[in-house]
Amino acid sequence: MSALLPKPRMRGLLNRRLKFHLAGLLLFSGGFAAWHKFGVSEPRKRAYEEFYKNYDAVKEFEAMRETGVFESVQPTKP
Repeated sequence: MSALLPKPRMRGLLNRRLKFHLAGLLLFSGGFAAWHKFGVSEPRKRAYEEFYKNYDAVKEFEAMRETGVFESVQPTKP
């Protein structure tokens, strides 16, 4: 009965499994890094760039001050 089953190869088993899993890990992490750069970071940079092209901080502050957003800054009276 024992002659029907081959003996398991135990020598070098850890090295073989580590090589396999390390290769998979490197492929997965490289793919995820590329996806994050081109799928998340670059569109976010473009969105910020587009927003700040026409953004006027002073104008925004004046609009918020007029609506009473700030408690310590009184709106200017004409």
